[in-house]
Amino acid sequence: MLSAFRSALTTPDLRKKILFTLGIVAVYRLGATIPSPGVSYPAVQQCIADVSSGANSSVYSLINLFSGGALLQLSIFALGIMPYITSSIIVQLLTVVIPRFEQLKKEGQSGQAKLTQYTRYLTIALGILQATGIVALADRGQLFQGCTQDIIPGDSVFDLSLIVIVMTAGTAVIMWLGEQVTERGVGNGMSLLIFASIAARIPAEGANILNNPEGGPLIFTGVCIFGLAIIASVVFVEQGQRRIPVQYAKRMVGRRMYGGTSTYLPLKVNQAGVIPVIFGSSLLYLPQLVSQLVGTESGAVQQFVQTYLVDQSNPVHILLYVGLIIFFTYFYVGITFNPDERADEMKKFGGFIPGIRPGRPTAEYLNHVLSRITLPGSLYLGLIAVLPNFFLGITGSGQNQNFPFGGTAVLIMVGVGLDTVKQIESQLMQRNYEGFLR
Repeated sequence: MLSAFRSALTTPDLRKKILFTLGIVAVYRLGATIPSPGVSYPAVQQCIADVSSGANSSVYSLINLFSGGALLQLSIFALGIMPYITSSIIVQLLTVVIPRFEQLKKEGQSGQAKLTQYTRYLTIALGILQATGIVALADRGQLFQGCTQDIIPGDSVFDLSLIVIVMTAGTAVIMWLGEQVTERGVGNGMSLLIFASIAARIPAEGANILNNPEGGPLIFTGVCIFGLAIIASVVFVEQGQRRIPVQYAKRMVGRRMYGGTSTYLPLKVNQAGVIPVIFGSSLLYLPQLVSQLVGTESGAVQQFVQTYLVDQSNPVHILLYVGLIIFFTYFYVGITFNPDERADEMKKFGGFIPGIRPGRPTAEYLNHVLSRITLPGSLYLGLIAVLPNFFLGITGSGQNQNFPFGGTAVLIMVGVGLDTVKQIESQLMQRNYEGFLR
C-alpha cells in the first residue's frame, strides 16, 4: 500500500491532482475558523467552553458535524456543505414527482447540467433560510443554552443581515470549491469536504474522552479498539454486493459480431448509502427546533420532546430512530433504483438473466432480490447509527453525532475513503502501477 502511495505521488499529473485537492481542503478548513463580521469571537469561545454539553445537544449538531465545528463558532463557512446536501436530495426526490425533472434526467449530460443549476439555486435559498435561523437563535441567546455572553454585540437589522449574507456567500464558495475538486482533483469534491469536516472533529472528541474523569486512558483505549472494529465491519458491509449474472446475446451489426459476453449487475447491500441516516436525524431534530423557535420552555409537549426525542439514550428515541432509518432506506432505494427501467435497458441491448425471461419477469426478479437485500442493509444502517447511543456516558457529550467512531460520521468517512482510494487506484491501473489492494 505504501508503494502504491509512492507511485501516486511520483506520477506528475496524479500528484498535481492530489496536491490541488489538499490545497482546497486547507482553504476550506481555514474559512471554517474565520468568524463572520459582527460576531464576538471571544464571547463565542467562552460560550463553547462554558456550556460544551449544551452546545453539543443543539438541534444543529448534525450541521455542526458536517461543518467541522464551524457552525457553533459562527464562522464564514458556518453552514458547511449541509445546504448543498439537502438541495441535492430534494432535487433527486423531485425527479420522481415532477415529469419535467424526470425528462431532464433522461436527456443525459445536458439535462444533468440543468438539474445541477437548479440544485445551486436551491442551495442558496436553503443557505439563506438556515443562516437566518442560526443568527436568530444566536441573537436571542438560544444557540448556547445557559450562556449569558453577548455573541452578537450589534443587534441592528443591518448587522444581522450582514452575517446572513456572509454565511450564505460562504455556502456558495464551499459549493464552488467542491466542484473544483471534482473537476480538477481526486474524488468527489463535496464528499471530500464532508470527510475533512468530520475528521477535523476527531482529535477534539478524542481529547474529551481522554480527559473524562470517569474513564481516562483506559476508556480511550477501549474506544479506539471498538472504533477500529466498527470501521472494519462497515468496510466489510459497504463492499458487500449481490452480483446478478447477465448474459448478452450475439447479434450481427453489418459484418461485425457484437454481444455474447457475460457480465453481472451489482446490487450493494447498502444501496441507499448514508441518506436514510441523515433523513432520520433531521426528522428527529424538527420537534426540538420548532420548540426552540416558538420559545416554549414548559408544558406537556415540551417535556415529551425533551424526554423521548432529545434524550438519545431513551429507548423510545432509539426505536423511533431505527424505524425511521428502515423506512427511509426502503423509500430511497425505491425511488433511486427502478427495476422496470433496468429490465427495459437489458432487453433493449439484448441482455437477459439466465433462467429469467426478459421484460416483466426480469423486473419482478430484480424487485424480489432488491427487497431481500434492502432489509439487512436497513438493519445495518440502524445498528451503526444507534450503536453510539449506548456509549454516551464515556464521550462526555450528549449527542451520538459527536462520537468519533459511530453513527453518521463513520458511515460517511468510510464511504468517502473507499471511493477516493478506488479512484486513485483506477488511475494507477491506467499507468500499469499496482493498486492499493493486491
